[in-house]
Amino acid sequence: MQRIHIPTNPIHLPTSKPKRTVSRQWVWGALGLVLLFWASSFVGIAIGLEGYSPVQLAFLRYFVASIVLLINAVVTRMPLPNWRDLPGIFLLGAIGFSLYNVALNAGQQTVSAGVAGFIISAEVGVIAVLAAAFFKEHLGRIGWIGVALCLAGVALISFANETSIQVSAGALIIMVATFSISIYSLLQKRFLEKYGALQFTTYAIWAGTICLFPFASDALQTIAAAPSHATLAVIYMGVFPGAIAYASWSYVLAHIPASRAGGYLTVIPVLALAIAWAFLGEVPTLIAIMGGAVVLLGVVMINRSR
Repeated sequence: MQRIHIPTNPIHLPTSKPKRTVSRQWVWGALGLVLLFWASSFVGIAIGLEGYSPVQLAFLRYFVASIVLLINAVVTRMPLPNWRDLPGIFLLGAIGFSLYNVALNAGQQTVSAGVAGFIISAEVGVIAVLAAAFFKEHLGRIGWIGVALCLAGVALISFANETSIQVSAGALIIMVATFSISIYSLLQKRFLEKYGALQFTTYAIWAGTICLFPFASDALQTIAAAPSHATLAVIYMGVFPGAIAYASWSYVLAHIPASRAGGYLTVIPVLALAIAWAFLGEVPTLIAIMGGAVVLLGVVMINRSR
């Protein structure tokens, strides 16, 4: 996501045991859709920003996603959450969807879609540090080296060009998005164990959309003047990366362990880079590619240390 947010923290869900009656092709097909849709969201943001502000884009994207998820909730008779969980759900919705998407959209005004994907992938390193600091989770030597590599990679990406030492404000704003999605991913664990991936994500997206409602009037009025391709990008992100991808991700988690499925999410920034090159003609600088490679190496090392 749009992260999109990206849940890479290994979580043992009640439904994570493999089901032998389900065809393996269906599971891998669903995982492929998740990777493709979430990677394409970075390109969708770049296109959407041609007609909408970062806040408008965030609201409209998840307004569309909320409608799609509402239809699914009605059809499947999804129960409402326990009222005692509402404060936590709203807090995580505000952090993991409202703040995350506004910050990511704002950062992508000056940072390319492909590079943004690499910065967001540093989420794995941030989660590892937060988990070690606040939840006393053990992170071995290889894991700490991975964290250091993630931070070093993001630092490289933050340089605006290859010839001068100039920090990119857009990259720093995207790091705010990275921290917000990391906090969301870490704190969602008890809700996932209680409600499951799709059900809780539906609640959180609704909550995040409600938090953005103060900007609804301005966003809806902008539709008439916005280019059609920007509006189509908004609809695409709401339906596919915003709703179908989360439904597919829930299906994947129901049939293979979450720790195994999460490992495949590391290819998202690579796919985002390829999609950005194919559809936007974006060619990242050499230093950005080097930084992205360092981030990915760090992510792999952190995953292996678990």
